[in-house]
Amino acid sequence: MRPSTLVRPSLALLLAAGLSTLVATPGAAQAAIAATSGSVTDTPITVTSTEQLAPGVTYGSFQVSTPRGVTVGYLLTADLKKNKVSLDLLHPAAVAQRQVVSSMTNDQGAVAGVNGDFFNNSETHTGVTPTYSSSGPEIDDGEELKFAVPTAQRFGPGLAPGTSTRDVFGVGVNGKARVDTLSLDGEVRSRKGTIALSGLNQYALPVDGVGLFTSDWGAASRVRSTCGTDTSRNDPCSTHTYEVTIRDGVVTAVGRTPGAGAIPADTQVLVGREGGADTLDDLAVGDRVQVREKLESAGKPKLTFAVGGAPILRDGAPLAGLDTKTAAVRSSAGVSPDGRTVYLVALAGRAPASAGFTIAELADLMRALGAQDAVNLDGGGSSTVAVREPGQAAATTRNSPSDGTERLVANGIGIFLGKH
Repeated sequence: MRPSTLVRPSLALLLAAGLSTLVATPGAAQAAIAATSGSVTDTPITVTSTEQLAPGVTYGSFQVSTPRGVTVGYLLTADLKKNKVSLDLLHPAAVAQRQVVSSMTNDQGAVAGVNGDFFNNSETHTGVTPTYSSSGPEIDDGEELKFAVPTAQRFGPGLAPGTSTRDVFGVGVNGKARVDTLSLDGEVRSRKGTIALSGLNQYALPVDGVGLFTSDWGAASRVRSTCGTDTSRNDPCSTHTYEVTIRDGVVTAVGRTPGAGAIPADTQVLVGREGGADTLDDLAVGDRVQVREKLESAGKPKLTFAVGGAPILRDGAPLAGLDTKTAAVRSSAGVSPDGRTVYLVALAGRAPASAGFTIAELADLMRALGAQDAVNLDGGGSSTVAVREPGQAAATTRNSPSDGTERLVANGIGIFLGKH
């Protein structure tokens, strides 16, 4: 079927209804979707393919001409008003692991998915082994898997002013998607006092903080959680640390150095650095303790799914301070004003050639698609879209990732049918 040129915000509508639904002249499209000088939507967005994967779920490709050349992109739309359509976290068996998007999509039974958050994938300065865990929070089917590292410890491009690693793209118990911010409410209580928690299954703790590690973390070393500082990811690892192991509410072991290895389901491990190490040092083998942790969202209602993402579009407007110079292969998640339609985008890799987008252009694209709020996800070789078409036994990657093959990533966003 021949390509069609779209008028904003009809790209997502056209993908949902079929290519022949709406056709506009290039001049009309340019006039309708131009938002700001030099924006990606100063030129028409052209749909090159589209199909329905299931009622309420569509998949298609598009291209946009930029001053640097043509950028090819792939769009998944999910209509959360459909009873059987939902979003949830794609993730490996443990927080501190990686897996390719197509494998996660198939293992968890999703019909399609894109890659998710930036993650701890290198440690050239600290010298420790990367944990490969994500920078931001994770909630899967209501289970709170992890919290966010300090913003300065994040991997990825700079954030817009006023945003942080605690920002997420998620879905509430009301079935509506939204961009939100999470905080950690947690403490360790014993007869010796109360210790505030500042981390949950994350690769970096705040200076003077105490973090909780559970069986969800996996077998990776916990040393990385005490490396870097609140102002630099590349600062050395702390030499002032402490670790406490708790089993069935009783302290069973203490030590000066964070350990490694799988954590049993009935066991919790506390890791402290600097001042946090001093507070944990008060606990002794045999002490009875209670550990409580909860992720709380700034918005309501409670989130049942969340993945870390950098906000780029809010209330229909790109955030101030977005990068306008560095073009790259990128991924994004956006949501319509009513919270019921989700747009998941992944750009094509360098093979076939694709000019990429700046983050400012990505925000403008998501607005053109119909999103009111959107986040930037991990990009480059991580950008992946996997799709299982009707009649196919398994999902496969569609966007020719930049590495030449799928990259192992920390998590993703999956579209599910009949999961909840």
